[in-house]
Amino acid sequence: MNSDRSLRSLMDFAAATAYTAGRMTLGYYATGVRPDYKSDDSPVTVADRLSEEFIRREIEARYPAHAIVGEEYGVKETAGATHRWLIDPIDGTRSFIRGVPLYAVLLGLEIDGAPAVGAAYYPATDELLVAATGEGCYWNGKPARVSTVSDLSRAYVSCSDFGNFEVYGGFDAWMRLVRKSYARVGWTDAFGYLLVATGRLEVMLDPIVNPWDCGPFVPILQEAGGYFGDWNGHPTNYGGRALATNAALRDRVLRLLAGEEE
Repeated sequence: MNSDRSLRSLMDFAAATAYTAGRMTLGYYATGVRPDYKSDDSPVTVADRLSEEFIRREIEARYPAHAIVGEEYGVKETAGATHRWLIDPIDGTRSFIRGVPLYAVLLGLEIDGAPAVGAAYYPATDELLVAATGEGCYWNGKPARVSTVSDLSRAYVSCSDFGNFEVYGGFDAWMRLVRKSYARVGWTDAFGYLLVATGRLEVMLDPIVNPWDCGPFVPILQEAGGYFGDWNGHPTNYGGRALATNAALRDRVLRLLAGEEE
């Protein structure tokens, strides 16, 4: 593998691209920008579209043989591509349009189908989280690590929207976790995964995700010493449900979600 395709080079590219796209979104943040609403009733703004357009241009210029999947502009297939980028130009658009600083620009890279590189930039709080397999996880340039809390009764847990557990399933699983944990917070979206990766939360749970909603987080949580994946213990972006947790609590949280422990 030449240096231009090395994981370190790809990680640096992802970090720089997510950062620049995120700085662009700040021109629309807390300005009263009006959203359109997609067929699933989720909001989208001019900032979402401009961010994804910029990221796609950067990828196509630097890595024209790579495939791309983006939330707003869909799939660009490339024959024989071994690398595929996942783009969420603004994760947390509901936060963005309300002036809540919990949104992020997410960029992940799969190599031969395996998550390998991730970058998540949080423009309103100016936090950059980036990782690649075997290269470590970094939070604004310093190593990021999950917490060492091993007692669930002292753990802080979060989700994006409590109501989603009734709409998409998983309400009983969420309540089992609620009853055993110390503190519960909401309205986090991708910000919750940042908080787990940097030791400020122990558990982040979501009953409904698309692959681009969590494209960076398998390598980010792995390299930070934790877990990101589905509710069955598989490190993946494609499980439809997402869990991030530190290593000390991973097995117990999975048992609670599976109903093996009350």
